[in-house]
Amino acid sequence: MRLHLKDNESTETLGRTIATAIQRTGMVRAIMFQGPLGSGKTTLIRALVESLPGGELAEVSSPSFNVYNVYPTVPPTVHYDLYRLEGAGMDESYYEFLDEGRSLLLVEWAEFLPSGEWPDEWLLFRWVPCDEGRLVEIAAHGPEATCIRNALTLPARPSGQRESDGKDNGNVPD
Repeated sequence: MRLHLKDNESTETLGRTIATAIQRTGMVRAIMFQGPLGSGKTTLIRALVESLPGGELAEVSSPSFNVYNVYPTVPPTVHYDLYRLEGAGMDESYYEFLDEGRSLLLVEWAEFLPSGEWPDEWLLFRWVPCDEGRLVEIAAHGPEATCIRNALTLPARPSGQRESDGKDNGNVPD
């Protein structure tokens, strides 16, 4: 699935829509984000977190220097930024949060996470080059992630852009 996001407001709307879908359809364990600096990953995450119950108390920022932030949402949200960890191993906390199964993991720079370290179920948002605005490819692995992906409404695509069939997951685990 591909979505065209024309501006920050569209990106924030998508974040709020994801939060609503999570609340309506159940929880996905991990949402992964890939894309260049300044593409909108943190903007989307901020809107998502602030739209979850308890999110109004969260001070959402990219945890580049802390590796991860925990937000007081329902479900508890753990926000990882792997930009500074390129090639380094994951912090033990990642596995603990993953194993507990109660938290929503948001992972920026997921391309730095080896495929064997990805959770069994995930939703992926990958920003790709686009002439105007932002183009986001959305892939899902697992039934809950697929349900949430399918619950997202599609903003209009710019002319000439086709929606992908969702089968080309590129550089992500099978």
